[in-house]
Amino acid sequence: MAEPLRIVEGPALTHQQKKDLLNRLARVEGQLRGIQKLIALAEQPSDCDAVAQQMAAARKALDRSFVQLLAASIVTQSGQAPDLEQARSSAEHLAALLDKFA
Repeated sequence: MAEPLRIVEGPALTHQQKKDLLNRLARVEGQLRGIQKLIALAEQPSDCDAVAQQMAAARKALDRSFVQLLAASIVTQSGQAPDLEQARSSAEHLAALLDKFA
């Protein structure tokens, strides 16, 4: 079994925010392993329906992780900014990420 990731301290996200995101991604990883098994065991056309449903659920969970990452980043980075200009700059950067990847 792989050893857990070491969470480093820094201004990007709090320890708890990182822990929450890693837990969410571990659940997505489990969903993907389950999908792989469903595909490997698929025999009937109706089995594809179950695969599609699980893929959609995994995609939604990953999208939710993305939103959680950006929301946590906004709260943490804006809250830790030394001044209003830095807070604005951080918010603009995160808004650009949202626009680019969402």
